Amino acid sequence: MASKPLTFSVRPRGKPLHKLPEELSLSSTSTSSDLYTQLASSSQTSIHRLRITKGSDGSFIPNTSSLPVSDTGLRDGSTIYVKDLGPQISWRLVYILEYLGPLLIHPILYFILPSSSSSPSFLQTLSCTLITLHFLKRELETLFLHRFSSATMPLFNLFKNSAHYWLLAGLNIAFWTYRSSSPAAGDSNPLITWPSVALYVIGELGNLNAHFVLRSLRSSGGNERGIPHGLGFGLVTCPNYMFEALAWIGICGVTWSLASVLFSVVAVGQMGVWAQKREGRYRREFGGKYQKKRSVMLPGLW
Repeated sequence: MASKPLTFSVRPRGKPLHKLPEELSLSSTSTSSDLYTQLASSSQTSIHRLRITKGSDGSFIPNTSSLPVSDTGLRDGSTIYVKDLGPQISWRLVYILEYLGPLLIHPILYFILPSSSSSPSFLQTLSCTLITLHFLKRELETLFLHRFSSATMPLFNLFKNSAHYWLLAGLNIAFWTYRSSSPAAGDSNPLITWPSVALYVIGELGNLNAHFVLRSLRSSGGNERGIPHGLGFGLVTCPNYMFEALAWIGICGVTWSLASVLFSVVAVGQMGVWAQKREGRYRREFGGKYQKKRSVMLPGLW
């Protein structure tokens, strides 16, 4: 016996889509992915621009093939709201473009900023090397390692994210580090330089290891989540951010630049916000299976 179809009332949230239907019928065995697909087809809109919420309580309905419509709380006659998220761009492309800025800016300014009468100092050369390697690592991880839970983000985020990296991590740090009058143009203090390099190496390798752990929790093209275990994950929620902060402390110790400190403070602040949200998500999704953390990113501090 064929299952009875479910019919939903469809309402726009915000600016309405041009061809958004007023009603939509689906089989009771359909998934939320089928819901998104049919709405995208009917409205002739990219599926990635759609955000669907329940009319009863406003809760978000994710786009996944593993969630039956019947398990979302929707029933025959329910109302759903559809929001157009606007132009989208892939997460991977955003990462590639935002990291490309400092990856190009630092070598360029390294060669053109020092005066013709002086060559770059050891600290300036080391600074350029460490920062370039950092963002090269980021690019390679984006291309070959990261698995994203969402395919796209709003196009506007490209400009916001790129400003953070191109201006703060790129132009600002490079300008104040590679000038012939910068502190990094002077002599190196081995008691500061080499411990800073050690912090950088530990931070980069620890960050890379955490990214491999996070990758292992999600199948290719999937959006499932799991509880991460391994180096640092028993100490803080997001050891990838902890090790990232450690690497930037190392860079600050090499560049002797307040511009590096400024970028590090802004970056750590943003990562801390993300880490708090992830801790909350782990607690909601995994309940008693998840070991709650007192610190989300910096042990004993945050």
